[in-house]
Amino acid sequence: MPKQSEQILEEQLITNLKKLGYQYVILANEQALVQNLKAQLEKHNNTSFSIAEFEKVLNILNKGTVFEKAKTLRQKQHIVRDNGDNLYFEFLNTEHWCQNQYQVTNQVTQEGKYVNRYDVTLLINGLPLVQIELKRSGLEMKEAFNQLNRYQKHSFSANYALYQYVQVFVISNGVNTKYFANNRYQDFKQTFYWTDVANKRLTNILNGFTDAFLEPCHISKMICKYIVLNEANKIPMILRPYQYYAVEALIERVKVSNKNGYIWHTTGSGKTLTSFKASQILMKLPQIHKVVFVVDRKDLDYQTTKEFNSFQEGSIDGADNTNNLVKQFTDNYVDKKGEHKNSKLIVTTIQKLNTAISKLKYEGKMADLKGKRIVFIFDECHRSQFGDTHNRIKSFFTNSQLFGFTGTPIFADNANKNELGKRTTKDLFENCLHKYVITDAIRDENVLKFSVEYVGRYKHKDGRETSIDIEVEDIDTRELMEDAGRLTKITDYIISHHDRKTQNKRFTAMFCVDSVKTLIKYYEIFKRRKVEGKHQLRVATIFSYASNEDDAEANGFIPEEVSVVEEPKVLYGLQAHSREKLDEFISDYNAMFGSAYSTKDSESFYNYYNDISKQVKKGKIDILLVVNMFLTGFDSKTLNTLYVDKNLKYHGLIQAYSRTNRILNEQKSQGNIVAFRNLKNRTDEAITLFSNKDAVEVIIMQPYEDYTKEFEDAFEKLKAITPTPDDVNDLVTEDDELEFVKAFRNLMRIKNIMNSFSDFNWDDIQMEEQEFENFKSKYLDLYDKTVVKKEKVSILEDIDFELELIHRDEINVSYIIQLLIRLKSLNKGDTEKTKNEIANLLATETTLRSKRELIERFIEENLPLIADTDEITTEFDRFWDKEQKLAFEKLVNEEHLSKQKTEKLIEDYLFAEQEPLRDDLLDLIEGEKPSVLQRKKRGDGILMKIKDFVETFINGMVG
Repeated sequence: MPKQSEQILEEQLITNLKKLGYQYVILANEQALVQNLKAQLEKHNNTSFSIAEFEKVLNILNKGTVFEKAKTLRQKQHIVRDNGDNLYFEFLNTEHWCQNQYQVTNQVTQEGKYVNRYDVTLLINGLPLVQIELKRSGLEMKEAFNQLNRYQKHSFSANYALYQYVQVFVISNGVNTKYFANNRYQDFKQTFYWTDVANKRLTNILNGFTDAFLEPCHISKMICKYIVLNEANKIPMILRPYQYYAVEALIERVKVSNKNGYIWHTTGSGKTLTSFKASQILMKLPQIHKVVFVVDRKDLDYQTTKEFNSFQEGSIDGADNTNNLVKQFTDNYVDKKGEHKNSKLIVTTIQKLNTAISKLKYEGKMADLKGKRIVFIFDECHRSQFGDTHNRIKSFFTNSQLFGFTGTPIFADNANKNELGKRTTKDLFENCLHKYVITDAIRDENVLKFSVEYVGRYKHKDGRETSIDIEVEDIDTRELMEDAGRLTKITDYIISHHDRKTQNKRFTAMFCVDSVKTLIKYYEIFKRRKVEGKHQLRVATIFSYASNEDDAEANGFIPEEVSVVEEPKVLYGLQAHSREKLDEFISDYNAMFGSAYSTKDSESFYNYYNDISKQVKKGKIDILLVVNMFLTGFDSKTLNTLYVDKNLKYHGLIQAYSRTNRILNEQKSQGNIVAFRNLKNRTDEAITLFSNKDAVEVIIMQPYEDYTKEFEDAFEKLKAITPTPDDVNDLVTEDDELEFVKAFRNLMRIKNIMNSFSDFNWDDIQMEEQEFENFKSKYLDLYDKTVVKKEKVSILEDIDFELELIHRDEINVSYIIQLLIRLKSLNKGDTEKTKNEIANLLATETTLRSKRELIERFIEENLPLIADTDEITTEFDRFWDKEQKLAFEKLVNEEHLSKQKTEKLIEDYLFAEQEPLRDDLLDLIEGEKPSVLQRKKRGDGILMKIKDFVETFINGMVG
């Protein structure tokens, strides 16, 4: 069967959209788009604009960034009419979202830096709010994603910049369809499938997706209600389907009943955004007096307030003590700016809430609230809701509704027995309103799988080998687990394998241990090994000033470490020796980051806590040593590895593992768990409890041996296309080249996963490392050929080469110079391996390929003449400066450019990291300027030469 063409897919999509109520209009260019906008806004607002008045409207529309325009879209507008009257109007009816005007058009042409033609555009009140990019069946959706990013750079911002008002992008190749918000900084991994309420994907754009997602009322609802404007990052964020269904279910529950409920969304699926959107909608309901978001730790109070305010600035003002909380409840609150606040949305800790309703001093102030309609939303309710406080809240607020959010609910199997018996999440919150478990999230690529390795076997004196069973609690076992020799071996293992696990420290790790006592020992071993020159890892730690007991029962509950009482005492429960050690370790941290934290008071400690959080997220800490802290509620996309020397079980285990599996990019293919205890059965139990009995193989990566088999199969497929690297040269058609690119890319993906296993060795597979490098070089040659090709469209442009799987951040010219020094100092018989290493890097590292010819010339002509290895760096710099000057002279002479202007343009280009505009490029030319017909070709030629110059002589020169 022939593949469906893009044109046919486009025509069928428009036919379906017309059936849904969209009016089809032909708008060939921006001028037609603007004329149509005028007519639609007049119709929507039941008015008419004169030419001068509409120019004022266009001026409003033309101001600001994409983020600011998203705000403009949602705001009421005002202009002064020609006769002096005030006119109030709107671009979008956000309250009654179905009452807007809907149109569809296609192939709108717009010229910015380049001429672009967009596939299918959905217009609401004449503004392009949804853009759909199509690829024919069989091609990759990522290329449609990349195409939209190119439009962002090249034409969306041109002229009136109306396409910067797009709120939702849709990409599809017919059979697969995804959507995402207008944020050009996101990765392809942050694109989403739409589903039904049971999490079943609707992927076919013609059969399911369009009817469900693009139906006029629904897409308007998504734009008006389910896009969140993140103030901290100045980006719009759109909810995923499970978040949408959860909020809808919760809102419906409040509107039609006074029953409670809970949302079960797996850890890492974005519960904060979901709960914020639910809170935001609930607080606008007239029947609701207050919405109270309850967390169970002081640091989460701060963190959640910050996150909520990032979604909408000033939406909440966290109550930092019980007095302020009571004032917020009673509408008698004055914020830090001295402004009176009527806080409909409150964030507080459960401890402060408990104090407010149980202490006599607050009884009079809180009495009027007892019968008010108040909605409580509990974050991570598996931790906070199993004491007396839950019943106290229900008894005090007689007209309240309670909702819980959790990634790991409490069932009978993992419930802790207390004086009230074993209570489950269902006992406390009634029905589950929406469920999205870890298997759903992995299938949707919203979180990653886990790769779990169990390390550590111990020999009895009689020679028998056994693994330590964590159920054994006798003194000999504890003595062995805390033995300095064992801890040293584990530390050395981590040092030895850390680069592999974190892809040469591109990612970061946490190491959780069973007690403060053990943590101190581990930290000191890491520190000693660093002094001995065994590693350069940046190790930091934090532990609580509340008491820490060994988690001997491994009951699954990770105890909270930061004290949550209102006035925490730094020394509470912490031995003087432990506090001294903590201060010593904080001093090491201060030396590393130029800070001045300590345990002298609670504020300094919390600042230390928050700074560690930031540094881990930035990737500045290689290993964070913890007991319990950071194992729940902490999200860092750059964290990919968890070392475990601690008993974990049920929800405690899933929560801890889930620190590693946030989606980031292609390189981060899984979360790595390295367990130094035998947690295999408990891992399987936890996964079964929180998904189903068949979920283990979905959530846990396959064993190493399975990937070697996958690699061998992929290698055979590659050899069927090109038996040797040289055979790539003989590929006749671009279709043949495309097949090679796909085959080798698949091999790279598997190699990326295999490389994270401690067991990985090239001897385990048929392919030799040098052969892989040679194929990689040919693969990059095809990429270069595709990038250079300008005159003719290449089908290779519709493939994602995934160069991120090749590029290694630490490889640069400085690294090559160190290899040259090593090469020069080696005995003759030992130089071959280093020569091969240099040759491979020059051929296959994307940052070095442009420099290959020059570096090879230096090695051939200059290196033999250098007697002292200490002079290599100086001589190379001298050689490079000379070549750079010659290349610059050649560039400006060949293109007849002004030297001064060209130098300034290159400086601006490097600073702004944005391609210069064509007019700026043409302004460099001295003498006769090109004709109108020659402008594009000449500008593109100058740009290509400048980019080549920058890539060769500036990018990748230092680490």
